[in-house]
Amino acid sequence: MSKSKTRSTSRSYRRVAAAVDAVCAVAADSDATTLDEVVAAISRERKREIEITSAQLGPGVCGQRRFYPERDIIVLADALPSRDHTLAHELGHIVFDHEGAPAVETTLEVSDDLIAYMLSQRAHAQIVDDGADDLAEWEAETFAAMLMTRLRVFNNRGAGVSVLRFDEALG
Repeated sequence: MSKSKTRSTSRSYRRVAAAVDAVCAVAADSDATTLDEVVAAISRERKREIEITSAQLGPGVCGQRRFYPERDIIVLADALPSRDHTLAHELGHIVFDHEGAPAVETTLEVSDDLIAYMLSQRAHAQIVDDGADDLAEWEAETFAAMLMTRLRVFNNRGAGVSVLRFDEALG
């Protein structure tokens, strides 16, 4: 099982902003201006493959991070209202090294009813525990929103990498 490097037990915008800054610095060094390029740059920086794929996921599931010993896979649902936001959210889980169950090489086919039941049980457990999983989801969601804003800003202002460098200089 992947162990989380999350040390904090409370929500910290400063921690998330620092992670976004670090990701943007890696992106600038790699001349990455699209989210897919940013993911590839983070993969190279970590020296650990991050594969992006799509699949039919259970009801209400937009994306998943699957952890394997040698790589991570981000699985995006086939039909998403915002592919990039979901991709950024899953990248957030990777960047924060959130704890997650390792994926096995083979998975069992399950019914939509079973998936819905399991998700409802997980949601109930989150409400009861309001613990690390809730924090991990908040961090990933906040990371996604901040990263998407940064990418939109520097892509709308012209040459993305030069804008990233300018933003870094200003802090």
